[in-house]
Amino acid sequence: MDKDRQQSQRTDLPVVMLLPNAVTIAAVCAGMSAIRFGFEGQFKTAVILVLVACILDGLDGRLARLLKSESQMGAELDSLADFINFGVAPALVLYAWALQGTNSAGWIAVLVFAISCVMRLARFNIDNKSELSGPNNDRFVGVPAPAGAFLVLLPMFVAFLFDDPEIIPPALIGIYMICVGFLMISRIPTFSFKKARVSRKMVKFLLIGFAFLAAALLTRTWATLIVLDVAYALGVLWAWIRRDKPSPV
Repeated sequence: MDKDRQQSQRTDLPVVMLLPNAVTIAAVCAGMSAIRFGFEGQFKTAVILVLVACILDGLDGRLARLLKSESQMGAELDSLADFINFGVAPALVLYAWALQGTNSAGWIAVLVFAISCVMRLARFNIDNKSELSGPNNDRFVGVPAPAGAFLVLLPMFVAFLFDDPEIIPPALIGIYMICVGFLMISRIPTFSFKKARVSRKMVKFLLIGFAFLAAALLTRTWATLIVLDVAYALGVLWAWIRRDKPSPV
């Protein structure tokens, strides 16, 4: 009996170790629910759920490393969740919002964006190191999938801010979706927040900045999201302009 108990204790898994996978599954639920609300016409709820999925995606990996519960299953689950949440959900929400009346053209834009996302994730899974460049591993190659989902929702942010769903022509939205898809599979070096570091002297100012950002998101949600989107897009543009220039020593 003692041997059986000891063997059971060695094979049992603490429930807390499942927390990262639970967060990943919650992110999938958010992404799938976004699709549902999108086709029901509740577009603001759908967009918020996609953003919630982005936040949860940033938590599951960190929880796994913190709890030392990384596993091959968790990595595969996270990759599949990324495709649903950042390749499928935002594309279908945009299609339900603005592209259903464009016949095949709008659906082609959806397919290009989704396929670009899955190609990026496949490249990441084949060789994790190829996603980062530079000796400090502080750059992504191309726009990451969560950032791509955030960028592609920009037309909806603008429409919600001005309370005008027809402010941007559907044809322009489709072209924009394709461009964001190409950015995800591009070789443009983009900033990685995972490896960002800040000096101790700047911590208090950074925290104050986060407080202002949180207040702005709560009080001026769509305007703040537009500013963040544009700022990130300008960062990608700057990285593309300087892609062939050597970094200073």
